Amino acid sequence: MSKAVEENDIDITGITGTLIWYYFVCKREVWLMSRQIVADQSDENMDWGRFLHEHAYAREKKEIAWDSIKMDAISNVKGQLVVAEVKKTSSYLTSAKMQVLFYLYSLKKAGVDAVGELRFPEEKRREAVILDEATEMKLMEAIQHIRRIIAKDSPPQPEKIKFCGKCAYREFCWA
Repeated sequence: MSKAVEENDIDITGITGTLIWYYFVCKREVWLMSRQIVADQSDENMDWGRFLHEHAYAREKKEIAWDSIKMDAISNVKGQLVVAEVKKTSSYLTSAKMQVLFYLYSLKKAGVDAVGELRFPEEKRREAVILDEATEMKLMEAIQHIRRIIAKDSPPQPEKIKFCGKCAYREFCWA
């Protein structure tokens, strides 16, 4: 590991994969989640996500909780630990990658070597995710910014983005 990465090693206490994921979609959602403001649980996208989580890749160990992370699935492939995240669509590819990178970083801090994989069952595809120096630095920057967002007394102003129409938090922004 390079000296630059070691110097930027930061405390991840209280940060979750979900916060990382939301950060790369909508900063306002980060603030809402940090306050335990629950998204509309009856939203059809949330329902479909739960269904996929329960039924996709049924033969693997699922939802492995460790420390502040919940990984969708883990497996051992030729002696290598693989951490997988299952997503409905690749529309949020950057968010999904950063979420897996957060899991890999958390495991690395505990001395566990792993690689990541994104799975998109509806698209019948997988994508490898590897934690390297550049992605680790991007993750550290995101964590620092997340801490600044959640420290604020009020959420960031809503911004209309292409994902708003399918967001389970849309009532908090556009009602």
